Formats: sequence, C-alpha cells, structure tokens
Amino acid sequence: MPTPFHLACHVTDLDAARAFYGDVLGCAEGRSTETWVDFDFFGHQLSLHLGAPFAVAETGKVGDTDVPMPHFGVVLPLDQWTALAERLEAAGADFVLEPQVRFEGEPGEQWTMFFRDPSGNPIEVKGFREMAAVFDA
Repeated sequence: MPTPFHLACHVTDLDAARAFYGDVLGCAEGRSTETWVDFDFFGHQLSLHLGAPFAVAETGKVGDTDVPMPHFGVVLPLDQWTALAERLEAAGADFVLEPQVRFEGEPGEQWTMFFRDPSGNPIEVKGFREMAAVFDA
C-alpha cells in the first residue's frame, strides 16, 4: 500500500462517530481525547474532532446523480467493498448513491456507493476487481 494519508474533519458527536466508524464501518479506534478520536480508516489515519462539519453541496456529477462535494473515501478490493456494502445495508445506512457498478466493461470499471456519517460528512467507497485498474483511463 502507498503511504497512508491523514485526514482530520469535524463531527458533532464523538459517541455517534465511534458507533458509526467503529461498529458499522469496522474501523479500529486509536488515540483520543475529550474533543477528538482517531480511527484506522482502512489503513489511513482519520481524526474526528468536535466541531461544525465542513459545508457540502450536491455539485459533483456521477452519471445522472449529483453527489456531495467535497467528500472523502477509500478504494477497496471488490470483496471488501461488497462486505462493507452489506454491513451498511444491514445497519440501515441512508445512501446518497446506492451500491452499484459504474463503467461496466470499460477501463476503470468500479463499484461505488456514497453515504454520510452521523454528522453529515459524505463518504464514497469504491471497489475494484483489480486494484491496478484504479487509474485506468
């Protein structure tokens, strides 16, 4: 894996964030204080701090769907993506974009889903059969 990234963003409730990122997404919790908590977000460091989440607008075009911008996420091997999609569906996640395949049969074929955390932060998770295809054009 390339060098992990670090992202810090705001959440409105650390307990709700712990339940979502830890229990639903399956991310291991790291260090924390009264005002922030770190998670191992699929091999990357995600720091969630108490505060007002960043402003988002439905301005990103994905096919015929407007998705929230900005957003963050992760790219997973397809089997891990499928397992996560099933966990989110079982947890009653409110999808912005339901789990689906895009660019089927084309270079860069990928599975994608958009959802929000309990504070409204938009997350996209992509899945690939072959991770080498992530940058195919």
